[in-house]
Amino acid sequence: MSAAQTVDVVVLGGGPGGYVASLRAAQLGLSAVCVEADATLGGTCVNVGCIPSKALLQSSEHFDFIRRHAAEHGIRVEGVALDLPAMMARKAEVVAQNTKGVEFLFRKNKVTWARGFGTLRPGNVVEVRASDGTITAWHGRSVILATGSVPVQLPFLPFDEERVLSNVGALSLPAVPQRLLVVGGGVIGLELGSVWRRLGAEVTVVEYAPTILPGNDEELVREADRIFRKQGLALRTSTRVTGAEVRADGVTLTVEKDGATEVLAGDHVLVSVGRKPSLGGVDAAALGLALGARGEILVDDQQRTNLPGVYAIGDVCGGKLLAHKAEEEGVVAAEVIAGKPSHMHHHLVPGIVYTWPELAMVGLTEQEVKASGRPYRVGKFPFSANGRARTMGETQGFVKFVVDRESDEILGAHMVGPNVADLMAEVVLAMAYRGSAEDIGMTVHSHPTLSEVTKEAALAALGRALHM
Repeated sequence: MSAAQTVDVVVLGGGPGGYVASLRAAQLGLSAVCVEADATLGGTCVNVGCIPSKALLQSSEHFDFIRRHAAEHGIRVEGVALDLPAMMARKAEVVAQNTKGVEFLFRKNKVTWARGFGTLRPGNVVEVRASDGTITAWHGRSVILATGSVPVQLPFLPFDEERVLSNVGALSLPAVPQRLLVVGGGVIGLELGSVWRRLGAEVTVVEYAPTILPGNDEELVREADRIFRKQGLALRTSTRVTGAEVRADGVTLTVEKDGATEVLAGDHVLVSVGRKPSLGGVDAAALGLALGARGEILVDDQQRTNLPGVYAIGDVCGGKLLAHKAEEEGVVAAEVIAGKPSHMHHHLVPGIVYTWPELAMVGLTEQEVKASGRPYRVGKFPFSANGRARTMGETQGFVKFVVDRESDEILGAHMVGPNVADLMAEVVLAMAYRGSAEDIGMTVHSHPTLSEVTKEAALAALGRALHM
C-alpha cells in the first residue's frame, strides 16, 4: 500500500448524502475524494431504492389508469397488455441515466471517485481496497461517513431475493405474482405493494401496529387506509407474523390477531419492517466512535461526531431515513468543514409516500401538538372542492394544517392527494421562515391549480376558507 495522499475531505459512501457532500465540498474549493465500492454511484436510493421504485410506480400508474380510468375521460383502449420486460428495461435505463449523471457531476466538479471498499483507520485515514485487491490510502483533513443503511431481516425470514424479498428483489421480479405478501405497512411496503397490485397481483399487507404508516397524523392515516382498501390492497393491521415456511413454489406466513391464528399463502413475501444503519468499513468500538441505542452514529446539528474531524450524514445517523435528509446533511457537513455557520433543521424534513394518491407530511402531527398542551387550530380543505382536481378526476384526499392558536405559526402539515409531494415544498419554505397560515392564505395562487387546496386549507385554519 502506498503512502496516504492528503486531501481536504474524504467521503465514505457515494449515495445521495455522500455524493452531494462531495459536490458541495468541491464547490467550496475543497479537494474531495468519494469512496464507493459499487459499480455505480448513487447508493441504495439511485440504484435499488427511490429512483427505480418511482419509475415502476409511474409506469404501473399509467397501466392502471388505462385499464380503470381512461374511459372516464372518453378514451377507449382495446387489448391493453402488460410488457413487464419492457417496463423493467425502462426502469434500468432511468437508473443508468441517474448514475451516469452523478459521474458527470463528479468530473465537472473535479471530485475523485476512489473505487473500492473503504475502511476508516485512526488518524482519519481511509484505506480503499479495489476489486483487484490493491489498496490505496487517503488521509482526510476531514472525513464524512455516509455509509447508509440496510434492510432489517426477520430471523425466521432471511432474504433470498427469490421468495423472500427486500426492496431489491421486489424491484426485479421476472413476472407478476398471483399473490404477494407484504410484511410491514410503512412506506416501502405500501409503495411496492401498490406497484404489483396495479400490475395484477393480489397484495396483502401485514402490519403489527394498529394502523398502517404508524407515527403519522391519525386523520391522514385514516384517509390513506380508506383509499388503499378501495384500490384493492388487503390491509391486515394489529397483526403479528409468528412463523413462516419458504418452499420452492411459494411462501406461507402464520399470523396472529386478537388470539386467532391464520395462515396466509403467497408466491413471494416482501419484508419491509425497517432499515438499520450500516457501519461497513467503520469499526466504531476500535475507533471510539459514539453510537446510539440503535447503532446509529451520534452527531450534533452540524453533523459532527465525537471524533475530531469526523462527520456523519444520512441513514447511518438514524432519524428519518430519507434521501433528501441525507443530501441536506451532506451540504451542512461540507459547509461546516469549509468554515460556514451551517446547521441542520430536522423538523423541516418532509416525508413522502409515492403511492397514488401521494401522501406528504412535515412537522408535528395534531396528536403531538395536542399532547404537548399547546393551544392550536386545524385547517383542512378537500381536493373534491378544487376545480383542477375535478378536471383531473383526482378528488380524493385533503390538505391539513396544524397551527399555533395564538401566533398562527405553522406547526405541521399533512396531505393526501394528487401531486402533494410537490405541493409540500411551499409549506416547508414557509415553515423555514416560521411562517403562518395567513402568510400562505394571503399569497396569490394560480387558478386553476392544485396549489389552491394548500391556500384554502391555510385559510380554513383562520376560519375563512372561500370555497367550503
